[in-house]
Amino acid sequence: MATDYKRYTITSALPYANGPVHIGHLAGVYLPADIYVRYLRSQERDVKFVCGSDEHGVPITIRAKKEGITPQQAVDKYHELIRNTFADFNISFDIYSRTSSKTHYETASDFFLKLYNDGKFIEQTTQQYYDEKAQQFLADRYIVGTCPKCGNENAYGDQCESCGTSLNATDLINPKSTLSGLKPVLCETKHWYLPLNEYEGWLREWIVEGHKQDWKSNVYGQCKSWIDQGLQPRAVTRDLDWGVPVPLKEAEGKVLYVWFDAPIGYISATKDLTPEWEKYWKDPETKLVHFIGKDNIVFHCIIFPAMLKAHGDYVLPDNVPANEFLNLEGDKISTSRNWAVWLHEYLQDFPGKADVLRYVLCANAPETKDNDFTWKDFQARNNNELLAILGNFINRAVVLTHKYYEGVVPARGELTDYDKEVLGVLQNFPMVISTYLERYRFRDALSELMNLARVGNKYLADTEPWKLIKTDPERVKTILNIALQISGSLNILMEPFLPDSAVRLAIMLERPFGKWAEAGAPDLLPAGHILGKPELLFDKVEDAAVEAQVQKLLDTKKANVLANAVAAPAKENIAFEDFSKIDIRIGTIIAAEKVAKTKKLLKLTVDTGIDQRTVVSGIAEYYAPEAIIGQQVSILVNLAPREIKGITSQGMILMAENADGSLAFVQPSKAVVNGGGVS
Repeated sequence: MATDYKRYTITSALPYANGPVHIGHLAGVYLPADIYVRYLRSQERDVKFVCGSDEHGVPITIRAKKEGITPQQAVDKYHELIRNTFADFNISFDIYSRTSSKTHYETASDFFLKLYNDGKFIEQTTQQYYDEKAQQFLADRYIVGTCPKCGNENAYGDQCESCGTSLNATDLINPKSTLSGLKPVLCETKHWYLPLNEYEGWLREWIVEGHKQDWKSNVYGQCKSWIDQGLQPRAVTRDLDWGVPVPLKEAEGKVLYVWFDAPIGYISATKDLTPEWEKYWKDPETKLVHFIGKDNIVFHCIIFPAMLKAHGDYVLPDNVPANEFLNLEGDKISTSRNWAVWLHEYLQDFPGKADVLRYVLCANAPETKDNDFTWKDFQARNNNELLAILGNFINRAVVLTHKYYEGVVPARGELTDYDKEVLGVLQNFPMVISTYLERYRFRDALSELMNLARVGNKYLADTEPWKLIKTDPERVKTILNIALQISGSLNILMEPFLPDSAVRLAIMLERPFGKWAEAGAPDLLPAGHILGKPELLFDKVEDAAVEAQVQKLLDTKKANVLANAVAAPAKENIAFEDFSKIDIRIGTIIAAEKVAKTKKLLKLTVDTGIDQRTVVSGIAEYYAPEAIIGQQVSILVNLAPREIKGITSQGMILMAENADGSLAFVQPSKAVVNGGGVS
């Protein structure tokens, strides 16, 4: 496909180096970016794919404090984990850099100074919260209080995660510092601001008039909404001790605000990648594309472009194809709640199946709306699509060629109308897929790739070479030749989506998967070409593997319930005399059985040391009868007898209730003689 650009600079959002990468990050940002870059490379275009760890800002200091390490130790730890995980998942960055590098500090400082010296900033003195005990100004995330909108008592200084309202720290009711727990005080502090209001007219013309047709509707709509509300000056500095120091003598103790320094990380990464970095950032014939999630739209479409415009030397983004969010099993992915599928854990649990996750996340990508990842869908897409459609076609084409022709590509004979039709359809697929990729419609592009595999399967099913081999072996040569040409084109077209599988198929076909322009050709594999050994591209995902992942999530949800449980308030006081009437003893369960026609009840025989008595207890959902015989329990022995399901129950077994409703025996820590009193 023709292009008006000499080169491409592709960026994907810098992940915070405060934790591992999960599938939401992949589906929203890194996988579509990687597919697009691999496609551009296959088109033999000049492209640089840059990314790196965002290592500044409050999330880093919070993580470091939580783990009892320094911010530098925290970013070193997670930078390594994230970089290695991306590599294992075949995200093909040309460079994965970091914002704690010397190059980045210099680049960000120079950028700030250029704007400062050109008079692009305004200085403002404002009142901000200060922790007198910790002796520091508080970033928004170091302040919690009651949300004025919904009453959530744990809202942050920038947002309430309960109702989603954006806040200022001064909006909070009863604010307190997370550092000391004390109420902060307001103190004056000076900062430098980028006056976005001065760029409002230009941004409206550039976005609203210039990109309405080619930007995704969710991106355009969010930008227009922000502009329509009126833009305000935005601080570019903060009172923190972690970050790029503001390069001014009068700014001691201040750092560049992370939203200002982080996008400059794209530029500094490119500097580390190539001495010709200016071509990829300053030449008007370069196409700049940012891949991000929807929570970063404003930063990449309004704030960073305003910074670039103020600087004056850089190209502006041509497109910002932001995706929506991916949910997990019907619930929002949450790092704090550990409700996520972590990529490094997936790669450990499903070795050799990076492409399966790539396929599922692309096929279900949240391109226009939030979508949901489920393990059942993961299994179904692998078994019913990758395995049954793509893998099945490739396997039949290669295996039959080995079976009938010892792995040598047979020559085509006379073509039927059906053969000509299939070859004509094959020729069209590269352009169709390319058109979708150029428009950042990756789900549709992947769907067309699978449709080509369906064409191949239908062709084999309709022609039935396994039957014709006995009656018309010459016809079979033509059929398998065409099937192998489809396989060769699939090999080229699948590489951006399924790079591991493309390499393995190339080995089977004994041919490098080649460049995009070759796809669709009728003679990719010439007659006489010798194929490699056939193997299965995909295998079945079994129920047990999926059930284990679902159980892991259920265990996480249960742990969250327990961690966030709040004890019920105490009941009204009673007199000591009332308490002294209760007779609780230690007894041993000597027999247990389920009560017929009930789900919750067990009939227990308990040796109380006084006697052996029957107790009916509602614990059948938590204990199997045979598992509790011989266990010592606490039993209320002077409770009036009560008939339950026709059984006279003489007492009550004492149980402790967890936050999730599960029950546990109240037991002595070591053996006690039956009849021993509990006091």
